[in-house]
Amino acid sequence: MKRTSSGEHVGADENGHEMLSGEPPREKDTKVELGKKVTLLSGISVIVGIMIGAGIFISPKGILKHSGSIGMSLIVWIACGMLSLFGALSYAELGSCIKKSGGHYTYLLEAFGPHVAFVKLWADVTVIRPAGMAVICLAFGQYILEPLFMPCDIPPTAVKLATAIGLTSVMYTNSMSVVWTARIQIFFTLCKLVAISAIAIPGLYQFFKGETDNFENAFQLNNIKLSTLPLAFYSGMYAYAGWFYLNFVTEEIHNPERTLPLAICISMAIVTTCYVLINVAYYTVMSVEEVLDSEAVAVTFAKKLMGDFSLAVPVFVAMSCYGSMNGSVLALSRTFLVASREGQLPEVYSMIHIRRNTPIAAVLILYPLTMLQLFLGDIYSLLNFMSFLRWLSIGVVVLGLIYLRYTRPDLPRPFKVPIFIPVVFSLTCFFMVFLSLYSDPLNTGIGFAISLTGIPAYYVFVHVNRRPKWLQRALDSINRSLQILLEVVPPEQ
Repeated sequence: MKRTSSGEHVGADENGHEMLSGEPPREKDTKVELGKKVTLLSGISVIVGIMIGAGIFISPKGILKHSGSIGMSLIVWIACGMLSLFGALSYAELGSCIKKSGGHYTYLLEAFGPHVAFVKLWADVTVIRPAGMAVICLAFGQYILEPLFMPCDIPPTAVKLATAIGLTSVMYTNSMSVVWTARIQIFFTLCKLVAISAIAIPGLYQFFKGETDNFENAFQLNNIKLSTLPLAFYSGMYAYAGWFYLNFVTEEIHNPERTLPLAICISMAIVTTCYVLINVAYYTVMSVEEVLDSEAVAVTFAKKLMGDFSLAVPVFVAMSCYGSMNGSVLALSRTFLVASREGQLPEVYSMIHIRRNTPIAAVLILYPLTMLQLFLGDIYSLLNFMSFLRWLSIGVVVLGLIYLRYTRPDLPRPFKVPIFIPVVFSLTCFFMVFLSLYSDPLNTGIGFAISLTGIPAYYVFVHVNRRPKWLQRALDSINRSLQILLEVVPPEQ
């Protein structure tokens, strides 16, 4: 028995794990681990729940604007769904042969080593993930309050307060129970599908009634510009982003060799169908000009077709954002857990709560950084180069799949895709990176510079062999204090 700095006694259970005095002992048969708690249904809900965000309800006009016609925009939606499926299938192969959580980070580590993986991790931890989470949270805060303040503007302080409450609740749920996190994800995914059905079904009813005036001359070639068509594909691929998140929790999936590919294929079919049908519904009720002039297409659609139902649209958007927040925290925390396990983050982030079996430290790592971004940072300027780093890293990961085919041919591959699928998709990713360089060289350059700061950071924080004794003692003390405060221990093997 030893005493902590706060005066509490710390003992050990029969497995040798530290326990605070007065803490109820764990059951002898309870193993401290994350466990296999992600089923096929919850896996589908993770992918669909993150992929379908606020954009499809608010502003699907980017593809229409750059494609030049209704018919071409629908073709772009379908083509982007197919291209995203290529990427998802590539990740399904990686997930079935590399049965580790962590997603992009793990695959970069396996294919290209710790240096490349750390550069990705560094950009994620410092700016990209906190900024991305902050934007989703702000959208939630904005739309959850909109019905209460209509038709007045919402005070910015109220938005940030609602945002902080929403973020805190998501962090709390993910810290308390993996099972309840999965159940909440399933619930909000069903809510999204109900919201899409509530818009798509009335619109399609009008379509089959013969309201097809807006589809006349749907493929007018005089409005199609080859120079802007790549931008339409860029917008489409961004709308489909999120198919890779189930790979972040591979170690927690029941039978990943079967569940992972099946969940990915079903999810891509659901999302592509939803996106195409909801766009057909929009175009049935609204003209091209109305879609392009609308700031919130779903609201304009609801006002034209269902009157007061438009008041419910902000609620649907808020629920959509909350589901994306919940799924993102579930997935991203596993990246930090794996990075800690590999020695690239402090040891405490790889530890599991002794009773709840959640990676509470890895869950909370983004909480202070996201709050800081919410109240102090210029979030949207960071997002301008977020897409560049995303598609660069995904392209390199899929390139890593091709590389592993030749360098590790004996690696078990229970799910294997034809080689042309990762080749086509990686070329698509690098084309989008080139498009970013061409269309916005300044912000793309900033994004590239941020990622390069990970190189000296790796040598300072990870590669250094001997730290000063005072620094090592301080780090060990912080690690022990966090371990006691959060009640976490290394997972049992």
